[in-house]
Amino acid sequence: MARIIHARLDSQTENILIELERRLRWHDSKIVREGIKALNSILPPGGRRKIAGLGRFRSGKPDLGSNKKHLEGFGR
Repeated sequence: MARIIHARLDSQTENILIELERRLRWHDSKIVREGIKALNSILPPGGRRKIAGLGRFRSGKPDLGSNKKHLEGFGR
């Protein structure tokens, strides 16, 4: 194994870990490894999640609502 991870667990998460160790008869390191794999398998591939419809404006400007240059004089 190439990497060691230290984690602080709140009491609720620690109780879940203890229950998983009991039910699966795995060590905590195997539970963490399998949990990382499970999380990776349910997340969509690619980079950061995107907001649906973000940047879809008739003007074609993707930063229409956040770029101050585009908002000059707005509301006057």
